[in-house]
Parts: sequence; structure tokens; C-alpha cells
Amino acid sequence: MSRSIGSAVRSGRRGAAGRGEISLHISLSKEIAMEAAAKVTSKGQVTVPKAVREALGINDGDEVIFRVEGNRAVLARTADFLSLAGSIRVPAAKRNVAWDEVIRRTRSARAAARR
Repeated sequence: MSRSIGSAVRSGRRGAAGRGEISLHISLSKEIAMEAAAKVTSKGQVTVPKAVREALGINDGDEVIFRVEGNRAVLARTADFLSLAGSIRVPAAKRNVAWDEVIRRTRSARAAARR
């Protein structure tokens, strides 16, 4: 399931408190959608609404990324790479081998295949 939040600035104007408003649109799947509003502080900070954090499984200390797509910003929780450990099969010849050696062997094999 793809989990992302698209946000677009509702108004280019700043409010009396020096804050711009941001409208967050969440697209969790084709079936579930959510909208939540938040304000940008004078320091450029946004508090992610609780409903959004819960929907995306964002907890204290989690890292998120913002990707700008045209006039939208997409917020996504970053992958926990440690949870991916063991999900990719590593050939026996490449286990417990220094990374530089893996690269050297791979380049040699590719060069030999081109000949």
C-alpha cells in the first residue's frame, strides 16, 4: 500500500500571525483518503496532525521526507532499513566479503561478459 500525503499551500498570503496555511491531502490507497489542515510557523515548521501521524504510523523520532511535485509537497515516512535485513538473498560468494571486493568482482564479471 502506498502511503503519502500531498500538501499544497491554500493561499500564498501570510496570516496576521505570520503563518501560511497548508492543506494536507492523504492518499493511503485507492479507497481511503483524508484531508487535514495545519499551519506553518514563522520558523517554517508544521505540526503533522495526529490523524495523519496515526494513518501513516509516524511516531516520535521517525524521519520523514518531503518531495516537491509541481505545486505540491509529498510527505512520506522513510523506510526502516533495518527491517529490510534478510529480505534480499545474498549469493554465498558475496557473503562476508568487503564491499570493495564485491564491487571489484562485479565489475570484472561485467567486463568479461562484454568481451
